[in-house]
Amino acid sequence: MELQIENLKKQFGSYTAVDIDSLAIASGESFGLVGNNGAGKTTLFRCILDLIEPDQGSIFIGNSNTSASSDWKSFTGSYLDENFLVGHLLPEEYFDFVASLHGITKVDLQEKLVYFETLFNGEVLGGKKLIRDLSKGNQKKVGIAAALLFDPKVLILDEPFANLDPSTQFRLKDLLKKLKYDKGVTMLISSHDLIHVTEVCERIVLLEKGKLIKDIHTAPETLKDLENYFAGVGSSVLED
Repeated sequence: MELQIENLKKQFGSYTAVDIDSLAIASGESFGLVGNNGAGKTTLFRCILDLIEPDQGSIFIGNSNTSASSDWKSFTGSYLDENFLVGHLLPEEYFDFVASLHGITKVDLQEKLVYFETLFNGEVLGGKKLIRDLSKGNQKKVGIAAALLFDPKVLILDEPFANLDPSTQFRLKDLLKKLKYDKGVTMLISSHDLIHVTEVCERIVLLEKGKLIKDIHTAPETLKDLENYFAGVGSSVLED
């Protein structure tokens, strides 16, 4: 499922958080978004998901204008932060709730949760902790799994590797690769983790102060180029 952004701008007072003339993400593409804090990554994702209203521009997921139709919600999974969760529920109760929204039976839900056993690593299901009492990492596992329960065609994740231990980061990376290659999911991933995002994403866009600075098709040298860029060293690939 493709995604198209045209003439998108979002300002907070005099501060311009997002200012993108045009951005197209192809169906089945794994798309990474990188930039320093304040670059506009989360604001862009919130505009895409119609959580905040842009000042101008349009966003289409498939044939659906996200601000004018809700059709796209049926095939778009997302997790940005713990505000997407219902903290006073157990993980099992939350999964039941999400499944009910998408018409997933209890039998099918249990089968789907088996898919996430490796990611959960025995730390999510079967306990007595409410979601709000879980660690940040385990909350993230719940949120990502919930975003995938209904087999979305588009997946949007903001900093998915943050707060996860190294083993879980690698498990998540493998899961994301399977979603792309086995299921053809279009993925939009923002991350400060340059290593994982370059391994998972075939294309990476660099944002600075809300503007698209570089659009890179991932290559063996991309990680080093990005590291040099953020270290202020410069890069042959990132330079015009």
